[in-house]
Amino acid sequence: MAIKQLRTVFASQLQPGQPARTRPGPALKEPGGDYEALHKQMKRLFNAKPGKKYGRFSEDIGECPFSAWLKDYLEDKQSFASLTDRLFSQWQSLLDSSQEEHQGHLMLVHEALADSDVIYLLVVEIDSAMRFDSAQTLDATDVLSLSRLNLALRIELDDWQQPAAADTYLTLVHARGTGEIGDLFIKLAGFTNQVDVEKETLTFLDAVEAFARQSEVPEDAGKVRTRAYEFCKEQHALGEPVAVEALSGYLDEDRPERFKQFAAESQDLPENTVLHPDHRKVKKLVRIAGSGGGMSVSFSSDLVNQAIYYDRETDALTITRLPKALREQLQRYLETKE
Repeated sequence: MAIKQLRTVFASQLQPGQPARTRPGPALKEPGGDYEALHKQMKRLFNAKPGKKYGRFSEDIGECPFSAWLKDYLEDKQSFASLTDRLFSQWQSLLDSSQEEHQGHLMLVHEALADSDVIYLLVVEIDSAMRFDSAQTLDATDVLSLSRLNLALRIELDDWQQPAAADTYLTLVHARGTGEIGDLFIKLAGFTNQVDVEKETLTFLDAVEAFARQSEVPEDAGKVRTRAYEFCKEQHALGEPVAVEALSGYLDEDRPERFKQFAAESQDLPENTVLHPDHRKVKKLVRIAGSGGGMSVSFSSDLVNQAIYYDRETDALTITRLPKALREQLQRYLETKE
């Protein structure tokens, strides 16, 4: 990883109805060191964030000019400093109209990877911390939050600049609770949602489950589900979608064509399909869980008909191998009752 360009602006809107204040930093070329470490941590938070959205730039350049400014920068028609001057000015204008308080750092990063370039637009939040100053007097200070990332955008530059760009070259982190500031960030980025993550999650689950049912041995079906979940989890950790062709090779290394052929024939999924499943819901492949009526139950799907048995007629669940901790709790509870 190498940062080509980086620039930040501190923006605060603490009196809605009054002009927001901004304090931009210098445009830094290949800043290295601490900036690389900060960006690496922000990327870690970005990749781990659940519920990301995928889409493209809005075609309304007048309302959302960021993509046009970015295009000029990439074509050397303007400098990185000029690009960020425009971007930061628009962010200030958007915050001027906000009725919510906000303070934080807006950071634009141009990163060079081994095989492509990526742009990140991030809102780096602030935490309050306590310290002793040189006179040993307790003092409150603001520090960057290295554990929260609620607003961020990643732009896959190679995918965007292709003649026939796909609809998923933008990845957006837009956490719940960001309110009006979150909506303003989306407007600043010019993001338009193009992917129904819930629908693609169901498509992924249906295809894997149908493929697993083909297995004559229950253990083999369980292995398919487990490997599919592991692959999805690994892709999520990398911040990457799930390509059907890559998944096919992962599910069966000896016969890497099997799954993608099955998906194309029975699930109407072309070999070049790329899905964006929610890794939290994909966990249903390997775990069965439910709660209600004062009860919460969760167990590995591999245990069904081995240590856990379900009787449909009586709607009864029988567990034959209790976890040690659960067994000890039950024994202590019964002893106190007696």
